[in-house]
Amino acid sequence: MPQFMLLLYRSEAAAAGRSTEASLWAELNEGLREAGVLTGSGRLHPAEMATTVRVHDGLAELTDGPFAVTKEVLAGFYLLECADLDEALSYAARFPLARYGSVEVRPVAGEVTSSPGRAGRGLALEA
Repeated sequence: MPQFMLLLYRSEAAAAGRSTEASLWAELNEGLREAGVLTGSGRLHPAEMATTVRVHDGLAELTDGPFAVTKEVLAGFYLLECADLDEALSYAARFPLARYGSVEVRPVAGEVTSSPGRAGRGLALEA
């Protein structure tokens, strides 16, 4: 069955005041688990904690912070196993974040490897 990566983007300002949505995220995660489509998910630390790596002439160049200054940052991800793109899109529309950020749905090329015992937990972006 095809896998789809749902990339969750939001502005840092949009994250403020969203703690009341914890129950919506819990409901979403439970629904994805019950449907048997959730393969994995994760919440990311703020973009300011990122380190960007570029290699030029064989030397690694490290830059603190995100790759680029943007209005929306990658906040987390979900990996779903769905019958097709339409099914993945229907799940993406259920994400609370889709109302104030964006959910990018992208088919995964090839096999996905994961650590045993870690998939399927589902993590809320807002806690």
